Amino acid sequence: METLPNCPECGSTYTYEDRGMMICPECGHEWTPGDAVEEDNSAVKDSNGNLLADGDTVTVIKDLKVKGASGAIKQGTKVKNIRLVESSDGHNIDCKVDGFGPMKLKSEFVKKA
Repeated sequence: METLPNCPECGSTYTYEDRGMMICPECGHEWTPGDAVEEDNSAVKDSNGNLLADGDTVTVIKDLKVKGASGAIKQGTKVKNIRLVESSDGHNIDCKVDGFGPMKLKSEFVKKA
């Protein structure tokens, strides 16, 4: 008996094949079995789509307001030696910003330097 792959969208085990396409009855996602390797959703990418890694240096692409601080992190600020973290609030970079101290940033507001 052939085992069919789980749905890449919702993880359902109730997938079936129809005319060369794989279909998930739970979420309606359709894909071909020969598709390229699924994109890794845990990979952290910058605003340009470049993969980020621990220890990278990034540049802030827009002024970012900081709660409790009198100023903002200015566009063009370089942040060295970042650390990637998993967070439910979208802040997936842990770092130290000169003049502000330790904080978390969202990867969508930085680009790899």
